[in-house]
Amino acid sequence: MADNGQDDGLIMALPKGRILKEVMPLLRGAGIEPEPAFEDPESRQLRFATNHPNLSIIRVRAFDAATFVAFGAAQLGVVGNDVLMEFDYPDIYSPLDLGIGRCRMVVAEPKEVADDDNPERWSHIRVATKYPQITRRHFAGRGVQAECIKLNGAMELAPALGLCRRIVDLVSSGETLKANGLVEVEQIADITSRLAVNRTALKTRSEEINGWVESFREVADAA
Repeated sequence: MADNGQDDGLIMALPKGRILKEVMPLLRGAGIEPEPAFEDPESRQLRFATNHPNLSIIRVRAFDAATFVAFGAAQLGVVGNDVLMEFDYPDIYSPLDLGIGRCRMVVAEPKEVADDDNPERWSHIRVATKYPQITRRHFAGRGVQAECIKLNGAMELAPALGLCRRIVDLVSSGETLKANGLVEVEQIADITSRLAVNRTALKTRSEEINGWVESFREVADAA
């Protein structure tokens, strides 16, 4: 990549976990090779060098990747559009769908409830979710008041333990829902991961950042 003459290199924020495994082929396809410790799940290191002296990578939680990019601590990142929809950061530009991390955001409830339920008749519901903003907007769009209980995990336990009757969560295969006696009753959105860019950095370091965006676009298009 072209050197923009600045001493400070670019930082790319990547999410831990399943998405990290899916992003690695794209990363390498774009010509980026992190130092070996990056793929070691036992490593306590948080920032990693790459084969490009002006580019380093940080490995963070999925929600935090968006925060680092939004506030300019990282200039680039890989962020699920679930996070972008939830927080609606004005300082993040997401020019490219990477086609990874595919799943869907759904409303689910116990099977015995769903058998006699009609979502079109809902007027007020209580929902456990990691995504209260998306949930409220979704239901408000059809005049349903959603009382959201914020949970960061183990959403499927909420109906079984009487916390609420319904959840909004991400689903891939649906096996976790099934194992906990839940069924999908409504889909809110299809979810994938996107390449995210800090808008200010895009203006001040446009050649450098656009070069990486195009590199990832070529790899994503060829996948």
